[in-house]
Amino acid sequence: MPDVVKTLAIAAVSAFIALVVVQIVHVVVRRIGRRAPLFDLLATRLHRPVQCLAVVVAVQGTLHATTATGDWRGPLLHGVTISVIAASAWVVGALLLVLEDAALSRFRTDVENNKTARRVHTQIMVVRRVTVAVVVVVAIGAVLVTFPAARAAGASLLASAGIVGVVAALAAQSVLSNCFAGIQLAFSDELRLDDVVVVENEWGRVEDITLSYVVLHLWDDRRLTLPTSYFTTKPFQNWTRNESALLGAVEIDVDWAVPTEEMRRELRHICEGTDLWDGRACVFQVTDAIGGLVRVRALVTAKDAPTLFDLRCHVRERLVQWLRESYPQALPRSRADVTGIPGLRIDKVEGLNGRSIPEQVDGDGRDGRVPGAGVAGRASASGDVPDAGRDARVFSGSADGRERSAAFAGPSEEADRT
Repeated sequence: MPDVVKTLAIAAVSAFIALVVVQIVHVVVRRIGRRAPLFDLLATRLHRPVQCLAVVVAVQGTLHATTATGDWRGPLLHGVTISVIAASAWVVGALLLVLEDAALSRFRTDVENNKTARRVHTQIMVVRRVTVAVVVVVAIGAVLVTFPAARAAGASLLASAGIVGVVAALAAQSVLSNCFAGIQLAFSDELRLDDVVVVENEWGRVEDITLSYVVLHLWDDRRLTLPTSYFTTKPFQNWTRNESALLGAVEIDVDWAVPTEEMRRELRHICEGTDLWDGRACVFQVTDAIGGLVRVRALVTAKDAPTLFDLRCHVRERLVQWLRESYPQALPRSRADVTGIPGLRIDKVEGLNGRSIPEQVDGDGRDGRVPGAGVAGRASASGDVPDAGRDARVFSGSADGRERSAAFAGPSEEADRT
């Protein structure tokens, strides 16, 4: 019994000395970390793991150095050995996290052109989960090897490893497919953190990517969780794969009397009057004319998806207001010819309140009304209206339009000849 007390006392002193040494080193590294962020990360993450490892190593060294014998020595040494393995795994895991955090800090995602940074963040997040899982599995295996019964059972398990592997693969087929899909997403650059995607008719941002699932932060603050294998087996829209800038459309059904040139100028005025527009494209086109109505489309661009949504709403609201105030005769209407009165036709206009408003029209088909002077009309009179012809073309007329045309035109004949 005195040997046990003496050994434990020496072990306690050794553990105390180890803690003092670790604390001194921690203070020194913390001071260095004021100038070097990497050392600050080391001091923060490795403090507790290194303390634990230093204590168990000091106790293990004390037990090996003493000559005390007894039935208690073997089990105690075995327990200390398991503690050393666990503490070592903790230190290795913390060190890997430090290296990954240091790599993440070099790539900022709060800048406009953050494509490379988001790809690196995605890959490092997946690698972090893989490394932690590997460290835990290796540590558990090392602990099991310390038991003689486990070593004896290992030989028999290896003989049937083939059959067990087949059974395990069949049982965990979906789990393994998700794990491999997560690794594929991280390194194929198909999906990254903060990518804006449309999945299952839901618009959201990639908030987290794990080995088994992907979390989407939807526009209304809901969370949509999907298995990683979904993104490798089914189509989805990625709005920020190459860049965040987007082109959006605003479509409005109007009457045949709509003044297209004035409406094109008004669209240009609306875009130039808001900071939501990025200045790349502002196009107005008549895309359809059927069923008694004309469908017009405004194409505008913005720096990212949220800004584009606000810009489309702003353009739609301003165009509707402009039509209602300046050109009410261009609002959607249904016409009916009334026979029996020579030279007279009654147009039934469906107003916003659902009532029919008759309008007298001259024999030549003109209503004789003077359109209201909108912003576009004033701008035209002042002579400061930009070239309206380029605002009617999507794939030409501007540098952005020509670039878009080249992207969708395919190889040219000259390139085929070469």
